Amino acid sequence: MKIPVFVSCPTSLNRKQQACRQIILRELERLELEPRAIGRSDYPTILPLREVLMLAGHCAGGIILGFEQYYSEMGVRKRGINGQQARVTSPVPFPTPWNHLEAGILFGLKLPLLVFREDGITGGIFDNGVTDIFIHGMPHPKLPISEKRALSAVFLKWQADVRGIYYQK
Repeated sequence: MKIPVFVSCPTSLNRKQQACRQIILRELERLELEPRAIGRSDYPTILPLREVLMLAGHCAGGIILGFEQYYSEMGVRKRGINGQQARVTSPVPFPTPWNHLEAGILFGLKLPLLVFREDGITGGIFDNGVTDIFIHGMPHPKLPISEKRALSAVFLKWQADVRGIYYQK
């Protein structure tokens, strides 16, 4: 029997993002962990946020995949705030807001978390120092062997914590 882990990931991904997601899913498969997600393995029958809480409560760990879902080429940060307003002059990618909601629920449930982000993704759960966990770069499909080993080591350590939670329940 596989151990369920919650995976926060947008439903719609481009080809490169899908390839990155597959790397994560292969690691879960290798470790006999079952990815669970609203809109992929589970479908809401009531309010989606309540479903996230219910599903996360049955999981022993969580993974947050911060993929770009919105891209802005220009804008204004902190509009109307004296001394802090700034014009954005280079493109800014944004993840789905669900990453932050789901991460907060998983963190509140004290589940072991792994957080990955695409280049340029920042804010909330993706900011270094927000939690006591390391924020990892999104693994690329053509990782060198040394980086594949490092990624496997990250998953191995995390899954030990996941198994500890699972067998305590």
